Amino acid sequence: MGSYGAWHWWLWSGLALICIGAGGIKPCVSAHVGDQFGMLNSHLLTRIFNWFYFSINFGSFFSTLMTPWLLEKYGPHWAFGIPGVLMAIATFMFWMGRNRFVHIPPSGRARFVKESLSRDGLIALGKLVPLFAFIAVFWSLYDQTGSSWVLQAEKMDLKFMGITWLESQIQAVNPILILAFIPLFTFVIYPLIGRVFTLTPLRKIGFGLVLMAISFALTTLIQSWIDAGQRPSVGWQILAYVIITASEVLVAIVGLEFAYTQAPRAMKSWVMALFWLSVWGGNQFTAQVNRYIAIPSPVEAQFENAIAKLPQEWRTSPRNVSLPGYDGTTGTADDFLARCPGGNLEAVEIPGRNVFLTAAGKIEAAASDKFPSNVDGNRLIAGITDSFGNPIHYDLVDSAHARLESAGPDRVRRTRWDIGIVLGKPQEDAAPDPASWLARRKAALGVVEKPVVAGFTRTEFAGGLSKLEGASYFRFFTRLICGTILFFIPFAWIYRPKAYLHDPGGRGNG
Repeated sequence: MGSYGAWHWWLWSGLALICIGAGGIKPCVSAHVGDQFGMLNSHLLTRIFNWFYFSINFGSFFSTLMTPWLLEKYGPHWAFGIPGVLMAIATFMFWMGRNRFVHIPPSGRARFVKESLSRDGLIALGKLVPLFAFIAVFWSLYDQTGSSWVLQAEKMDLKFMGITWLESQIQAVNPILILAFIPLFTFVIYPLIGRVFTLTPLRKIGFGLVLMAISFALTTLIQSWIDAGQRPSVGWQILAYVIITASEVLVAIVGLEFAYTQAPRAMKSWVMALFWLSVWGGNQFTAQVNRYIAIPSPVEAQFENAIAKLPQEWRTSPRNVSLPGYDGTTGTADDFLARCPGGNLEAVEIPGRNVFLTAAGKIEAAASDKFPSNVDGNRLIAGITDSFGNPIHYDLVDSAHARLESAGPDRVRRTRWDIGIVLGKPQEDAAPDPASWLARRKAALGVVEKPVVAGFTRTEFAGGLSKLEGASYFRFFTRLICGTILFFIPFAWIYRPKAYLHDPGGRGNG
């Protein structure tokens, strides 16, 4: 534990330094970009913020390609080390150009406080904070491309355009599209739309929110296909990436520029920090939603309590541990049996499991190339009840998984006491590259991979489900962004922009 604890603190220290560095860079560098432009060249602000965002994604594109390759071939030391060296080089180059940049002198604490509490300062914040709340909803959905969209891709056919994609690789589509979309929007789309009507920043953001709603409506449709047992092409999700990337151009980039222009001169870095705080707000909202809809499992807590009560010398020897279940007393009909060789919880046996195994046999007998539909599956197990008198329900999870569940000992569905079995069709994974760093590391440690077992897998569970599953999850966020659009329209209509730019040439007035 001592060695683990030391590395644990190294990890937290590294994460803390990343937080401090990112928190210092993001608002200041955004304000610094805008500071290079004043009243005489303010018409270039839109282009420079587009190219600023372009440069960010240019680096992201190469890091997305290079970092996984370095990790695969040479391990985490090189995968983390090379970006660190490149960051150091970039910092040195920035320092070398310090005399070429326009420098806006710090306003000082007194002027900052005075301007923040002035009439203009309070009005500016009063107008921008609601805007940042709308943008936070955008980030709440957008950043799911690294979470729920990846989980969705795992259940799709990953062969598209002659390429077999990895779930995590699909995210690389985003920076590639950004590199194409920024010049397309800057030089083609914006000028064309400008001939028809004035395309203000708030209108751009509004259109971006609409595109976000369309992208999530598409992911909802994709998930509904998955819920029906289909395995749609990942090309559909790539199409959703096209739409959500266009939304990013219209919301993230335009919002960044607009926040800079609407911030009073002494408050620009602070306002930019508030803009980036909307990213945290959106992610925090998503995290709280996922926390609320998660149904915990009682097994882990009961297992830890049971192990803690054992004598020290028994805690690491292979054993089965009886857990008290719903009534809190062992030796009754609702007990769980924890399989824990070596003292680690590996599997659980649910009460009355033989009934579920019987139902599983009926489903597996009917599943030749795919699991039956929900209607057919529930017809097959009609009349089968668990040991507590609850009917057993069949749910098709995706093309490779199905679930049998009941309300369990509390007789209420969607609680932590639901019990059941997940049925799966294991698929043979591609053989790992023996030349990869991970393969070499496992060989050095003597780790032997377990072969994939042919046939069906059966995983018993208690709780651990979700109140919003499948398409219902994506449908919730689609409705959220649609509601956000309805509130954004009157907000954008009554908003009166007021730009605060520095003196001609961007030199400022101190």
